[in-house]
Amino acid sequence: QVQFVESGGGLVQPGGSLRLSCVTSRRIFSIYPMAWYRQAPGKQRELVAQITTSGITNYEDSVKGRFTISRDNAKNTMYLQMNSPMPEDTAVYYCNADQRYYPNTFWGQGTQVFVSS
Repeated sequence: QVQFVESGGGLVQPGGSLRLSCVTSRRIFSIYPMAWYRQAPGKQRELVAQITTSGITNYEDSVKGRFTISRDNAKNTMYLQMNSPMPEDTAVYYCNADQRYYPNTFWGQGTQVFVSS
């Protein structure tokens, strides 16, 4: 059974910072590009950022320059550094393999991020 385990969410003030973490199996982590997704209340889940196995990154336009995706291959762990978050970043954040390369339904519980003063 493939698992993705997210952590690090919480309440953060606008302009603050937060780091999310994601752990999965070595097999998945070493083969596929990984990604962070988010789902805000009443909205569809959307791709936030993606990182290839070699570390090439891509970001959704609204988070460019504020969020940084990274990965530690030795720990099978991916991160999302959220700097200067805004209220519109409030959502449940999920990690998974990039669905464009490994479409699957193995979604974890996600980690809630709430941006508010």
